[in-house]
Amino acid sequence: MKRGISSLLGMVLIASTLVMGGCAQKAKTSKTPTQKPVTLTISAAASLTEAMGEIKILYKKEKPNVTINYNFGSSGILQQQIEQGANADLFFSAATKQMTALQKKGLLIDSTKVNLLGNSVVLITKSDSKLSINNFKDLENSNIKKIALGEPKTVPVGQYSEEILTSLKILDKVKAKAVYGKDVKEVLSWVESGDADAGIVYGSDAKTSSKVKVGAKAGTELYKKPVVYPVAVIKASKNIDDTKAFLKYLSSDKAKAVFTSYGFSSLVK
Repeated sequence: MKRGISSLLGMVLIASTLVMGGCAQKAKTSKTPTQKPVTLTISAAASLTEAMGEIKILYKKEKPNVTINYNFGSSGILQQQIEQGANADLFFSAATKQMTALQKKGLLIDSTKVNLLGNSVVLITKSDSKLSINNFKDLENSNIKKIALGEPKTVPVGQYSEEILTSLKILDKVKAKAVYGKDVKEVLSWVESGDADAGIVYGSDAKTSSKVKVGAKAGTELYKKPVVYPVAVIKASKNIDDTKAFLKYLSSDKAKAVFTSYGFSSLVK
């Protein structure tokens, strides 16, 4: 009888062990696996520096395994870098021209391309400037000696500037006094420091600085195409799914709020 009881207890003990082991295994297999760390390289127009810096912080909270590295510069230079094989997962341009060039060369995932943001073009002076500049035609005045512009071959705001000045028939007079920056941030810094009497930048750039003031905003009839910021995933990216996820985040309400706070307009509903 004792032997029977002992056998029964042994069987119960074995069964309990198996059940507990099965539960433990189930719990182990149902546990969400830790996502592998990934680093994304984003080539973005210099005018996006502040907004994208804030978005990077917000995105890290949602995707702690994703590290965002930015490569800021003029859209034309970034385009050239991508064409030459530079590491980039996403291209965020300040104009459609550079994005279209990459698309024609088959370097983008076409289905990911989206026109994300809009911007304005403004004339600025140093915040304590005594110069009276209330419209773009004032740039002709003899008391304005140096005017900062973006290099039109590679800097979209420089291209918009030349279109505006051409429409107003003052391009030649302004070019005689112009100094050309490698990107819009350099144009802004020259006006902030007083190294230039005036400059032409995006409205978003003027909004980031307390050292400059806006004298005039260009009407859209003065340049050929509206200021549009397109974005797309680079075909050579080794992190396409993660890059697509970040691109999707750039269209989210959280990201839109950031862009709007820096003076951009959202083109995505």
